[in-house]
Amino acid sequence: MLYNKVFFESRTIEKERLELTDKGSLYFFGSDVTFRNCTLVLKVSGRNLLIHGGARFIDCAFEVKQELKNHQEWVKASLKGCQFKGRLSGCDFGHWPGYSPGWEHGSIEDCDFTEAQLDGCRFMGCDPRTLRFPKWPCFTILDPVGRSNELNSVPWPGRVGPIIIETLRKEPPLTAALTEHALSIAKRYETTPEELRAVIEKFDCIVY
Repeated sequence: MLYNKVFFESRTIEKERLELTDKGSLYFFGSDVTFRNCTLVLKVSGRNLLIHGGARFIDCAFEVKQELKNHQEWVKASLKGCQFKGRLSGCDFGHWPGYSPGWEHGSIEDCDFTEAQLDGCRFMGCDPRTLRFPKWPCFTILDPVGRSNELNSVPWPGRVGPIIIETLRKEPPLTAALTEHALSIAKRYETTPEELRAVIEKFDCIVY
């Protein structure tokens, strides 16, 4: 398949609504582009969104109309004061040294995910106190590596313990927060949201 290539580079784009919805296009965000007060509507897969380290998004709104899966390239972008809506799974944000070329530009602060559904999304090398996370049925584990022993000190329902909690210590050291979706976890790992919440409520390092 031959893709149409759309480049955003060498400019500042302000107060525009951009529809990134053509599945036959590849959208390239260059290292010297800044989006300010823009709305970006995303309805393509992660492989159609290519971020080169240094793209900046300031006070922008991302409307994710198609679930965005396993999109780690956010760690090459600078995100400040942005809002995310829609479903994202397996996505990474923030500052992750050595992840891939362009990582040195990655950052996230003052962003709002309260209208998003996050499932297995990580926030790297950032201050999670500046971020607004989605509420239940999403829940966010703060400092999952540092608190892994504490989180492993109690039994978790179904297969959540061995698959998610016991592996927290293996997350990259700079993982500042991990957001999961209780309904998805319950379905995958043989438990219920109610059983999950009963354990979650025991920890002050989990916000929901």
